[in-house]
Amino acid sequence: MSDNPENDGRPGDGTRVVRAGLPEPVKNEPTLPGPVFAAHFHLPGEVTGPYSYGRDDNPTWTLLERAIGELEAPGTDGAETLVFASGMAAISSVVFSQLRAGDAVVLPSDGYQVLPLVRAQLEAYGIEVRVAPTAGDAQLDVLDGAKLLWIETPSNPGLDVCDIRRLVGAAHARGALVAVDNTLATPLGQRPLELGADFSVASGTKQLTGHGDVLLGYVVGRDAEAMAAVRRWRKIVGAIPGPMEAWLAHRSISTLQLRVDRQDTTALAVARVLRDQPEVTGLRYPGLPEDPSHGTAARQMRRFGSVVSFTLPTRARAERFLASLRLVEDATSFGGVRSTAERRGRWGGDAVPEGFIRLSVGAEDPEDLVADLLRALDESAT
Repeated sequence: MSDNPENDGRPGDGTRVVRAGLPEPVKNEPTLPGPVFAAHFHLPGEVTGPYSYGRDDNPTWTLLERAIGELEAPGTDGAETLVFASGMAAISSVVFSQLRAGDAVVLPSDGYQVLPLVRAQLEAYGIEVRVAPTAGDAQLDVLDGAKLLWIETPSNPGLDVCDIRRLVGAAHARGALVAVDNTLATPLGQRPLELGADFSVASGTKQLTGHGDVLLGYVVGRDAEAMAAVRRWRKIVGAIPGPMEAWLAHRSISTLQLRVDRQDTTALAVARVLRDQPEVTGLRYPGLPEDPSHGTAARQMRRFGSVVSFTLPTRARAERFLASLRLVEDATSFGGVRSTAERRGRWGGDAVPEGFIRLSVGAEDPEDLVADLLRALDESAT
């Protein structure tokens, strides 16, 4: 049975991820060619052909960009994908390539914790920054006159969800471009361009690659002029991925559907268990029917992600809980095959309680992970 919820004749997700971006087969050549290490390429005479200098293009990037584009924007005419050295490099390329002094941009007030640094830099360049929370589509209230709307849904770490189609319609009616941070959802959970967005941006460091060993980012866009500006920004700043990182990312994408389905299913099971624990408050997971974001998430998402958030009564209790875990690493990333968790308040910058925990569910056996969480909750109570 094809894993294709749309039943639109396209191959299912499992088929697409294992074939994504592969070149035409050549006898005696590998299915996925190895990384191309090259700062320069042979270039006699006129400057023609796709590869001239290693900061501008690389054959390994080309295959990875093709793969990501096939997942993020299947059937979207004219969509282009560019890969970057990190998720923040990708975010910066869109924000700083599209805005000029005197422009206005709308950011989420509850988004990724580096966005306040982006805000400060934008304001230093004479760009007006407006912020509003993700929940309730509150960014609608500050859209007038903006040139760019930045959406993060589900939000990190609070897991609120906004209505992409509704926000895109309102933004486009006002002449604004829309970028969606798709990191937490992945292209198997949500495809922003199909929902009308102009850009889908993500950190490939997280679930897309899924092994906690690659820093990577990408931008997929539908507008040629806007993407030319993004490409120009990448060239100017030089925020390019290494060929080994690009090859590792492409290799990892082939297991994306297996990882996402396992991790997301376990995340729902974990959320169901946590909701029954009296010391757990503020539980959030968009896949729970009772979650405040579930209705919107169910309309626009195909999978609900691997991250669960909740709050324990105090900072000390949260720290004891984390220290008691045996199968969950105390680390700041998410989306990997090994479960991670952290007390987000340790970083500052996130408007969350001191006992707030962001848990990223990995690929461990669900029963083992649930048992570890329940044991750590019990041990940390004293």
